[in-house]
Amino acid sequence: MKSNESNRRDDHSSSYPLSAHPNDGKASYGGRDVSGYAGAPPRVHWPGGAKVALNLVLNYEEGGENCLLHGDGESEKLLSEIVGAGAIAGQRHANMESLYDYGSRAGFWRLRDLLVRKGVPCTVFAVGMALERNPAAAAAMVEAGWEVASHGYRWWDYQDVEEDVEREHIRRTVRIHQDLVGVRPVGMYQGKPNVNTRKLVVEEGGFLYDSDSYADDLPYWTREHGDRPHLVVPYTLSENDMRFASPNGFSNAGEFYGYLKDSLDYLAEEGRRGSPKMMSVGLHCRLVGRPGRAKGLEDFLDYAKSLGSDVWICRRDEIASHWYQNHYPDDLKSSL
Repeated sequence: MKSNESNRRDDHSSSYPLSAHPNDGKASYGGRDVSGYAGAPPRVHWPGGAKVALNLVLNYEEGGENCLLHGDGESEKLLSEIVGAGAIAGQRHANMESLYDYGSRAGFWRLRDLLVRKGVPCTVFAVGMALERNPAAAAAMVEAGWEVASHGYRWWDYQDVEEDVEREHIRRTVRIHQDLVGVRPVGMYQGKPNVNTRKLVVEEGGFLYDSDSYADDLPYWTREHGDRPHLVVPYTLSENDMRFASPNGFSNAGEFYGYLKDSLDYLAEEGRRGSPKMMSVGLHCRLVGRPGRAKGLEDFLDYAKSLGSDVWICRRDEIASHWYQNHYPDDLKSSL
């Protein structure tokens, strides 16, 4: 017997032949799931009874961006002080290169000092090529006790990158982490993926989670690839310092702090009403690593810590481990 969904699609096909599509009426299709937890998320019990799991993500990208010196055909154009910059084909962009260099030379160390002084853990999304150029930064991440997750081998848009190239990049980055960090990455954020990226991540076999999604305020499982559930720990482009480098984004540290505080307050109140969530904060060495912006981050960290046990400030792999231990799909728990 056909399902109601199937019957509706058949009716659409016959009644609306000019606009009907095979995916009409589906909640899950092509790797998308528009219904998610459908208003009934799992009852989450973060460690210590926290109402919010707060994860800071430091994107380490400088030295892995587009540049003729890296074998690319054009200069970088994204996420710098030159808002709206275009790529220059066949030429270097001296200003863009030095703006990126600021991130690895100065911004990274300022942010590391801040997080260490505050006793706050974080997850690094590290671009493999960038990490390989700066072993001192890699060592400092390890010394600080941070999780170093993969941000791909290049800070590229992988939309049109051939599958074999992307597969090699994933494998190459794992090796760079093993050499410089001492362990392989268990998290993956390609950042600018394509529809096949998650398949390659699952295929590689060593990742506990990926973060190439902005679809929820909680982790979730997907079974679209492989024979086991794969965990997605969603990231954010809103609670993110990249809005310092976008039109109508943050213009000063106070706006950044205020937006993060409002987000945390709202999620904490949801948690007090019985529905705890997670919150990611995206950081970039060359953006919030500037002193006038770092002040906003410092104020936010002080505020988050003032909420005490209501906020679990943690690494992304800790969130993933908690989800594996407490929210693994019921039909497969015996296989853990």
